[in-house]
Amino acid sequence: MIPYHRDLAVLAAAGSALVLDTSGPGLPAVLHWGADPGGLGDPEELRLALSPGWPVASVDQPVRLRLVPQQADGWTGRPGISGHRDGAHPHLRLELTEPISHAEGEAGGGRAVILAADPVAGVSVRTEVEMDPFGVVRIRHTIGNAGPGVLTLDGAACLLPVGEQATEVLDFTGRWANERRPQRRPLHHGLTLRESRRGRTGHDATGLLAVGQPGFGFRHGQVWAVHTAWSGNHLHYAERVPEHGPVLGGGELLGPGEIRLAPQQTYRTPWTYFAWSGTGLDGLSERLHRHLRARPGHPRTPRPVTLNTWEAVYFDHRLDTLTDLAERAAQVGVERFVLDDGWFTGRGDDTAGLGDWTVDPHLWPDGLHPLVDRVKALGMQFGLWVEPEMVNPDSDLARTHPDWLLTAPGRPAPAARHQQVLDLARPEAYAHIAGQLHTLIDEYGIDYLKWDHNRDLLEAVHHGGAGVHAQTAAVYRLLDELRERHPGLEIESCSSGGARIDYGILERTDRIWASDTNDPLERQQIQRWTGLLVPPELVGCHVGEATAHTTGRTTALSTRLATALFGHAGIEWDLTRCPDDELEQLGAWVRLHKRLRPLLHGGITVRGDHPDSAAWLHGVVAEDRRHAVFNLVQLTASTESVPGRLRLPGLDPELTYTVTVRTEIRPPPRSEPAVAQLTAAGRMLSITWADFRGRSRWPGFWTCVTGRAACRPARYGAAPALLDSFWTLARGRPRAALKPVLSTRERAPHGSGHAPSPNSAVLLPDARAGDLLLGDPYTGHQGPASRVDGTDGPGC
Repeated sequence: MIPYHRDLAVLAAAGSALVLDTSGPGLPAVLHWGADPGGLGDPEELRLALSPGWPVASVDQPVRLRLVPQQADGWTGRPGISGHRDGAHPHLRLELTEPISHAEGEAGGGRAVILAADPVAGVSVRTEVEMDPFGVVRIRHTIGNAGPGVLTLDGAACLLPVGEQATEVLDFTGRWANERRPQRRPLHHGLTLRESRRGRTGHDATGLLAVGQPGFGFRHGQVWAVHTAWSGNHLHYAERVPEHGPVLGGGELLGPGEIRLAPQQTYRTPWTYFAWSGTGLDGLSERLHRHLRARPGHPRTPRPVTLNTWEAVYFDHRLDTLTDLAERAAQVGVERFVLDDGWFTGRGDDTAGLGDWTVDPHLWPDGLHPLVDRVKALGMQFGLWVEPEMVNPDSDLARTHPDWLLTAPGRPAPAARHQQVLDLARPEAYAHIAGQLHTLIDEYGIDYLKWDHNRDLLEAVHHGGAGVHAQTAAVYRLLDELRERHPGLEIESCSSGGARIDYGILERTDRIWASDTNDPLERQQIQRWTGLLVPPELVGCHVGEATAHTTGRTTALSTRLATALFGHAGIEWDLTRCPDDELEQLGAWVRLHKRLRPLLHGGITVRGDHPDSAAWLHGVVAEDRRHAVFNLVQLTASTESVPGRLRLPGLDPELTYTVTVRTEIRPPPRSEPAVAQLTAAGRMLSITWADFRGRSRWPGFWTCVTGRAACRPARYGAAPALLDSFWTLARGRPRAALKPVLSTRERAPHGSGHAPSPNSAVLLPDARAGDLLLGDPYTGHQGPASRVDGTDGPGC
């Protein structure tokens, strides 16, 4: 709701609030963004309590952060809007031109529209502020030239203040096949700025820049974050000046002279998203995931299990091989078959053909019809790889229209993957590419486009000036046109892996490709941090070959399956070379994924703050907290001989859960005890088990879910005294409250009678937020070691 009382407007939802001082005559000042302060009480008292104090030896007034900060208020940080009119009027003094328009949201939050202008500078600004029912705020400005002559915009950003408690910064970097690597550092006075000048979001894009309380983690601490929903050049920043507390901002990064507004022309910034959490990074994810899932265009149908042909055949396209691959895919339960790069005219390798989007008649004398018909007869959708924004110099298009390149005449940009960028802001180039894509989709009934984008936009020049903004807008327009003309068409955003992941491209696509690596150990980190911004159903996660083509690391099939389970699952592998037992295991994994798909693609993503950096815990918990699936990941050898107990986050401490070991990924060996089932007040919870085989100190995966009960393997017991001590530590409740599910009091074969076997487990609820404590049952195995890459050692 938006209580609007005298000089105060409050947008509040889901425990978060944005408080605006609307007393004017300037733009509203932001008094608070973060935890909801509750009832307004006396609005004047609240405004007084939240207003800043007077700075020392500075302007003779408090420095107020307005929705567009300006030096007229004493603000000396980055300006909200910067520009000039042939050098004149470099500083704006915006004042309201109409009363603020405001509306309450039915489920919380709401919307405010602020109209302001600087009549002397001849600039108008329309600011939109929205808060959804989940507490996510988004802001954008529309800037108009209301005066004579050309108005040049140098920059426009949206920003909000964060709490004084925010003293640490988290952002991300990366490269091809190694995206989203976290960086943490203190937040000091000055500017922490991340700029992307790549013409696309970038492998090293921060995605979500967060600041928070010291030591904030996945499940604890206040955190504030910002995301710019733009796929071209952009920026994110955190700034603190002595006269004001820290702020977060973001926006499009404009090139020199890129936005020059003639009289009455306008420029609209991309949406900038802001989210606050009082419960760590998982709280941010929950808000942002809910926001995306509430969009009208969010995928509503089950996400089809996908096979992509790239790592199966690369450029070697043969109808018999691909037909055999499609039949194997259908055999294991694949629902969508995607033909990757190599199908179009002149495309024998990556040096030629881009831009000529017609089927190669030498490879496909009957067109793609024989393959498409067979794929659809097998009950699968058909998808096709395209890269419409790029062109090889060795192509009919480039030879015929060299002037269509996004570069200065006679000054081509450095080649990347043997390709240049096609200037889609040129109407004739746009029409040519759009016509080819429409023809392909219509002729073959294509269900899905894997839309790739394999290079940065270097020295991008359109009509003699900076061209990234116009190119990005043209790509958005083309995607919108395709979806409007072909209802039901789905599009994947791939950009040499994960180099274009942002809310701007996600307004127009149905899936992102997180990375070109399918190495499961690399993927664990990439998927973990991609999941801060994007829910699992939008993140492509594929099972690749045993030896990853990007890293050369060899991993067990169960390791690869366990990693690819938690997302929009698929396969990137030549199944025609798989033995029957691997096909059976793949089929079991596909069936498991389909059973878990409603939970995985609709639940709450949680990650544990594991005390051992060598092990990660993550999972998905149902909205009603009666179902969950967790994955414990051992990435490297631990320095702990006896790992500590784990907290399974997100469960309801008032429920008792049934624990079920899922053996589809790999059944436990006969020598391992079966994990007991718990008598449950709640429904069944799924457990996936993979690759530990008794070695929690080695890389691999063990996935488990439990609830309010104690559990230990049926074969090995645990001494009641130890159970009691765990219970007291975890809950502080008397022994009478403990309800063991097994009456077995068998002494552990290697224990003293007062300590559990190395193979015993104790699962108990933690006192915080329904978390559970898990005593690791797999620390005592003394068999042959596994290699650090996660593959099986001899005799295991």
